[in-house]
Amino acid sequence: MKTLFTAEAVSKGGRNGTIRNPDHLLDVTLGNPLKPGAEKLGPSPELLFAGAYSACYHGALGNAAKKLCTPVEDSTVRALVSLIEDDAGGYGLAVELHAQLPGIEPAKAQLIMDEAHKTCPYSKALRGDATVKLVVD
Repeated sequence: MKTLFTAEAVSKGGRNGTIRNPDHLLDVTLGNPLKPGAEKLGPSPELLFAGAYSACYHGALGNAAKKLCTPVEDSTVRALVSLIEDDAGGYGLAVELHAQLPGIEPAKAQLIMDEAHKTCPYSKALRGDATVKLVVD
């Protein structure tokens, strides 16, 4: 395996704190949707994850479409990330990835989405630990 790059971020204060990286390219005050009054202070960790996952998966979607000889244009990927509590009081994530692939029939679009899910690093990282639902819009 070959490391292509490493990203670094430091959080302070947990869900009610900040996230920064060393060069301050990322410098975010977090909001907490579970704490009244704090939900509008900034994005939640789940919102940041949704944005990052949608972008990463979108890249994998383009690669999968090329691999399947079905290039797509003007596609969009929408990620919904839910924080869930299990019966034992632990927490997890549930994800829905919605893709719009204009001009591609639904069955082919689903095939492309499934292929992208096999190669997307975020999908691989979640495999077995989170539910990820793929939806053609």
